[in-house]
Amino acid sequence: MSVPPFADLRERLKSGRAALAAAYLEKPVVSHYLARHAALVDGVLAEIGIRLVLPASFCLAAVGGYGRGELFPGSDVDVLLLLPHEPASGQRATLESWVQACWDVGLEIGHSVRTLEACIGEADADITVETNLLEARFLWGSRPLFEELERRFQARFSPQRFFDGKLAEQQARHARFDDSAYKLEPNLKDSPGGLRDLHMIHWLAQACGIAGGWNGIARAGLLTEAEARRIAREERALSALRIHLHLLAKRRDDRLAFDYQTGLADRLGLAATAHKRAGERLMQGYYRAAKLIQRTNDILIQSLRVRLFPVTAPPSPIDADFQLRANLLEARAADLFERKPDALLRAFILYAQHPALAGFEPATLRALWRGSIRIDAAFRANPAHHALFMALLRQPLGITRALRAMHRYGLLGRYIPAFGRIVGQMQHDLFHVYTVDEHILTVLRNVRRFTVPALAHELPLASRLIADFDKPELLYLAALFHDIAKGRGGDHSELGAAVARRFCRRHGLDKADSELVAWLVEMHLAMSRTSQKEDTSDPGVIAAFAARIGNLRRLTALYLLTVADIRGTSPTVWNAWKGKLLEDLYHATRARLLGSDEAVAVIAAKQAEARVNLALYGLPTGAADALWQHLDARYFARFDARDMAWQARMLWRRTDSADAVVRARLSPVGEGIQVLVYTPDRPDLFARICGFFARIQYTILEAKIHTTRHGYALDSFQVMDLANRGIHYRDFLNFVEHELARDLNPAQPMQPAPRGRLSRHQRHHPYPTTVQLEADAQGHGHMLSITCADRAGLLFAVAEVLMRHGVNVYAAKIDTLGERVEDTFLIRGGALHTPADRLALETDVREVLK
Repeated sequence: MSVPPFADLRERLKSGRAALAAAYLEKPVVSHYLARHAALVDGVLAEIGIRLVLPASFCLAAVGGYGRGELFPGSDVDVLLLLPHEPASGQRATLESWVQACWDVGLEIGHSVRTLEACIGEADADITVETNLLEARFLWGSRPLFEELERRFQARFSPQRFFDGKLAEQQARHARFDDSAYKLEPNLKDSPGGLRDLHMIHWLAQACGIAGGWNGIARAGLLTEAEARRIAREERALSALRIHLHLLAKRRDDRLAFDYQTGLADRLGLAATAHKRAGERLMQGYYRAAKLIQRTNDILIQSLRVRLFPVTAPPSPIDADFQLRANLLEARAADLFERKPDALLRAFILYAQHPALAGFEPATLRALWRGSIRIDAAFRANPAHHALFMALLRQPLGITRALRAMHRYGLLGRYIPAFGRIVGQMQHDLFHVYTVDEHILTVLRNVRRFTVPALAHELPLASRLIADFDKPELLYLAALFHDIAKGRGGDHSELGAAVARRFCRRHGLDKADSELVAWLVEMHLAMSRTSQKEDTSDPGVIAAFAARIGNLRRLTALYLLTVADIRGTSPTVWNAWKGKLLEDLYHATRARLLGSDEAVAVIAAKQAEARVNLALYGLPTGAADALWQHLDARYFARFDARDMAWQARMLWRRTDSADAVVRARLSPVGEGIQVLVYTPDRPDLFARICGFFARIQYTILEAKIHTTRHGYALDSFQVMDLANRGIHYRDFLNFVEHELARDLNPAQPMQPAPRGRLSRHQRHHPYPTTVQLEADAQGHGHMLSITCADRAGLLFAVAEVLMRHGVNVYAAKIDTLGERVEDTFLIRGGALHTPADRLALETDVREVLK
C-alpha cells in the first residue's frame, strides 16, 4: 500500500499542534505558544520547499501575523513566494505542486506569488498588502532577493501616506461593527477595542521609526512604563482568550459567540456568582479590556499623528487654563490637572461648548487619563465640583459628546462610582443589545435628540414636550441613573432611585427636583408596561395609571424617558406601533389629569368625527348606524374615529354576512398593516387567525376583539413583518384578505402553525418563562400575562390552549422585545371559577411554552 506524499509532514504538523495545545492548556504562556507554533510551521514549509526542489532564486517570506512570529491555532498561514522574474512554464507547475502540498499537509495558507516589481506595485495600490510587507520575515530561499525587497519597500515607504491609509482602514473596520465594542458576540480580533486596534498602534509606531513594542513606545515618551505594562498585559489576555477560542472551536473563529462564552469562562477559571453567570463575568472582563484598548488607541494615534504631521501654527487661547491647537483642546500647562483638579471637569464643559473641536491634544488626553485617579471621595464631595458637573448637564449643546468622552477616558465612572460598577455589564434579557453603560449613554443621547429642532420630524410630540420642559437636566439625570443599579440583585428601579436621590441632593437640587429624578428612575418601566400590557381603552386603566402619575410634569417627564429608553435597547425594538401606544396613553392620561375625559362626551366626539369621515366617501348619512346599532359603549371607547369610520365603511352593507369579511389596509401608524375580521363568532376564531399569521411569518402586535350584540366577532389586528423581508405591504393586502377569509371558513379544518426553535442566544442564555393569571383590576374578567423567549408559532400555541379551555379573548397586547415576548391577554368565559380551574389553565399554557 502506497503512502500518500508528505504524510510524514502532515503527521508532524498534526502531532506538533496537539502537543502545543496540550502544553498551553497545562501552562498557558501566550508568547511560547504563538512563537513555537510559528516555528513548527516554519520547519514544515522549509521541508516542503526542499522536497519539491524549488528554485534557489525564489524566496519564501512570512507576512502578516505569521510574519510577526505570532501564529494562533486557527489562523491562516500568510506567505509570500517572491520571484526574481515571471515563472517559466515548468516553474509554474512546481509552484502549483507547492501550493497543493501545503494544503495536503494541513496548512491553511493564504499565499501570493509575485515578482519584486509586482510586490512594490501592489503595496502602492493596497494598504493591506503594504501592511503585510511591513512585517515580512524571511523563511528560506534567496536572502539577497528578500533584502532587495526590503530595501525597495523602505525606499518608497511614506509614513504619512501609510498613517492616513491605516486610519481610514480602521474607521471602515469599526463602522462594520457599528463603532461599538459592546456587541453581544464581539469579534475579539476586529471589533473596536479588539486585538486589531493594538496591531494598529504597533504598525503606526513602526512607521514612525519606533521599535521595541510597548517598551519602545514607553521609551519614546508616549506611555509611562506602568501604562505600557498594563496595555501589554491586556494584549496578552486577549491573545490568550483567542488561543482558547480557537482550540475550543477547533477552527478559526474570532467571534465570542454564545456557544463558547461559558466554556471559555470555565477554561479561565471564572465561576458563576450570586448575580452573574460565568459567561457574563468573562464578557464584562472583555468589555472593560476593550474600553481600555479603545482609550489607548485614541491617545496613541493622536500622539503619533503629531509626530508625523507636526503642528506649526500658534495656539489660540480659550481661557487661562486651556487653548486651541490644530482644532484640539490643549491644557496650557502640563501640570494643570495636578494644580487644579477642577480642570478635569472644566475640560469637558469646554469640549461641549466648542462642537467644532476634533478632540483633545495628545498630551492633554494622556494627562486626563492619568488625572482620573484624582477623582476620589474628597473630589466627589466638593461643592464646586458638584456645580461644575451640573453646569455640564445644563449646556445647550455637546452634553452627550462630553459625557461619552468622560466615559471613554475613565472619568465618568470615577465621578459616579455606581456608573463605574456597571461598565461592561451585559444584559442577557433577549432584547438589550448593549452593555448597561452603553445603553445608559444611548438613552441620554436619545433624550438629547428630542431637543434638536432639525430632528423634530422623528418624534414630533417628544420634541414639542421637551421644548416646554423647564429643567431638561433632570431628564438627563434620570437617563444616567435609570439602570445604574442593575446586577446588584433586587429591584434595580428601587435601588437606582435611592442612588439617584442621594446624588441629586448632594449636587444642590431642591427636594422637588430630586424627588422627580428619583421617581422617574423608580417608575421608568411603568409607562411601557401599561401601554403594552393593559387595555388602555378602559377608563379604569387610565384612571389607575393617572393616579400613579399624579401630575402633568411627571407624566411629560416619564413619557420622554420611556420613549428614549425603548429606543435605546436595540435598533429593532422600537417601531411606530409602540410609539402610538405610548402617545395614546400620554394623551388619555393627560386628559384624565386635566379632568376632561367624560366618557359620554368623548364617545360622542369620536362618532361625530367618524361620520364626517364617512361623508367624504359619499356614504349615506345613516350608513354607520347599520353597524353601530349592534355595538355597545365599550366598542366606541376602544377604537378611535379613523378606525370606526373605516370599519363602518367596510361593513355597513354586510352586517349580517354569513361568510367571514376580511379587510386589510396599510396601518395608519405608518408601519405594518391593519386587518379587520368580521364573522359569526365561534370558539376557534382567535386560534385560526393566529395560526394564519404564524404560517406567513407575520407578528401580531395588538388584537382588539369585540363581540357585537347579535353574535358577530369584530376583530382588529395590527400586524407587522418584524423580520424585515422587504415585502411591499400594499401588494400584500389582497393576499391577506383572500387567504385569511378562506382559512376562517368553518368547513375547513384548522391548519397547524409551525413550531419554531429557540435561537442560539436563547439556548445559551435562557430567559425564565413566567405565566400569571389574575383578575383584572376592573372586574371584567382575567388578565393572562406571559413572558418568555420568542419563537415562531408561540401565539398560536397559546390560542389553542385558550380555545380548549373555552376562554374568550377580548383584547391582546403582543409585545416583542428583540428575542423576548411579553404578551398580555384579557380573557373572559370558560371554567375559571375556582383556583383549580385557573391553575389548570396556567399549567397548560406553561407547558406549550417549553
